[in-house]
Amino acid sequence: MSLPHISPSDAKALIDRGAILVDIRDAEEHARERIPQARNMPLSKLCETSVGRGETAIVFHCKSGNRTRMNAPLLARAAEADAFILDGGIESWKKAGLPVILDKKQPIELMRQMQIAAGGMALLGVVLGFAVNPAFFGLSGAVGAGLLFSGVSGTCAMMRVLKLLPWNRKPA
Repeated sequence: MSLPHISPSDAKALIDRGAILVDIRDAEEHARERIPQARNMPLSKLCETSVGRGETAIVFHCKSGNRTRMNAPLLARAAEADAFILDGGIESWKKAGLPVILDKKQPIELMRQMQIAAGGMALLGVVLGFAVNPAFFGLSGAVGAGLLFSGVSGTCAMMRVLKLLPWNRKPA
């Protein structure tokens, strides 16, 4: 089942008339940057519950619109009101000149941290392999193998390690 896509201006008009805005991104993504009225309900929670009982309409959004588009059947099942997808996500909301809250004190999302770390390690392996010793090419190979394993298994050891770093820990 597919949900209708609406533009940021149409979404804003719906929200102004009482619709709720649901951010399906992970909590750390929502904490760093969010649309002021958005309620955070990550996809994993929407699998377990419904949303919008008693509401006039629901507008779902993510960062670029891809997650909402790919998970439209799940979102449609979870919705207990007319539901829509914000076309282009929070990125299109910003491009339309609509307000967002940006909290730069929050760490960047874990996926980006993992991409930066893996890319940096792979690049370092290549540079050291050419400049110091060809054995360093093994570092790039190990990073590639780790990414391949993560994609196949759906787990990521590097992200588990990144979650332990001080800036990613939630205060007690």
